[in-house]
Amino acid sequence: PSCDTFKHGGPNGFLDLFTKDSSYAKQWKYTNAPDADARAVQVALLAQQWATEQGKGSQIAPEIAKAAKMGDYLRYAMFDKYFKRIGNCTSPSSCPGGTGKSSEHYLMSWYYAWGGATDTSAGWAWRIGDGASHQGYQNPLAAYALSNVPALKPLSATGQQDWSTSLNRQMELLQWLQSADGALAGGVTNSWEGQYGTPPAGTPTFYGMFYDPHPVWRDPPSNRWFGFQVWGLERTAALYRMTGDARAKKILDKWVTWALANTTTGANFQIPADLEWTGAPDTWNATNPGANANLHVRVVNKNQDVGVAASYAKVLLNYAAKSGNAQAKATGEALLTGLLAHQDSIGIATPEVRTDYNRFDDTYNATTGEGPYVPPGWTGKMPNGDQIAQGSSFLSMRSMFKNDPQWPKVQSYLNGGPAPEFTYHRFWAQTEIATA
Repeated sequence: PSCDTFKHGGPNGFLDLFTKDSSYAKQWKYTNAPDADARAVQVALLAQQWATEQGKGSQIAPEIAKAAKMGDYLRYAMFDKYFKRIGNCTSPSSCPGGTGKSSEHYLMSWYYAWGGATDTSAGWAWRIGDGASHQGYQNPLAAYALSNVPALKPLSATGQQDWSTSLNRQMELLQWLQSADGALAGGVTNSWEGQYGTPPAGTPTFYGMFYDPHPVWRDPPSNRWFGFQVWGLERTAALYRMTGDARAKKILDKWVTWALANTTTGANFQIPADLEWTGAPDTWNATNPGANANLHVRVVNKNQDVGVAASYAKVLLNYAAKSGNAQAKATGEALLTGLLAHQDSIGIATPEVRTDYNRFDDTYNATTGEGPYVPPGWTGKMPNGDQIAQGSSFLSMRSMFKNDPQWPKVQSYLNGGPAPEFTYHRFWAQTEIATA
């Protein structure tokens, strides 16, 4: 949640940093991550299965019903940002608004959001979807649960059917994005460059939407991180383990072969970190899919990211449990053993050298586009009192970082010293390890 009461920022709060309007209203708003909501449904599915096996399904029935209800609302993630027609939408003015469900792409997009005026007498509110979908956000297991498991079927008239369609569409997307090597490329957008622009000639399409190697954000490129491979495929592998889905198996057969070839185990395990992409998939043909012979990935470097390693182990172990693949089973178990070699008093973690902190004091560079952009003439204050103006940096607007006990390591780096090393215990990573 967030709300803009005009107490901070400039005269119009922070609104006119992002929206040009003739006047501004105090407002509240919410945004969500469909990836996270679908994970909650995925976990509810497992809880429902295990509780039922123990004869205790009634004890968690209210929570399961809430998950089904959230699945109903989660369908907003399947719609274009401004509910415009899906496919060949290359002009903000001439691409028509959707009717019925013609603005529904049936994928898990990056987000959806809703809000309204804090003055309830103003009488307005809004909601938006998103036309950009990343491969790493897809969750065919949640789609399966919401369309096939009685306890999780939404109460709406068309919710079950929408999720059934979504299951098939998500599986098609993953197949379409699989490179010749095995890794999954970025995703699709219904709004080129976020403004319903016209993509370069020859850009491949998926149901009329355009291939984007790095959907939503480019700094850093969104599909460079190996973590987005294993986040999405963990759900796909769990679907395969539970249902034997042949489409999932075909994708995993190829992906697991590629991943294992780029992995070493032991206490000093090494897994892919950054990926580099070349080429593009063939335009999607559902009846005769292409081989994507020109779409390739290169592993740029490797690391010991403990959260990603745990997610990766879940992919391998789910896959091995159904396929019987001995190498996948052995590697998945070896990764968990390797993680146990890095226990400390807080959890499981490995040291990281963070060169990205060199961006902390960057100011806006019009040539490269890097650094925080503040519109000419705009001034204001952060909630802590820090000034916002042209020439502000991430650090100058968040001076509280300087109070951190380990700040001197970053300051030394900004002064020209060595890159700082930290051992982070990220909550999501510890959760992935525990569930793995």
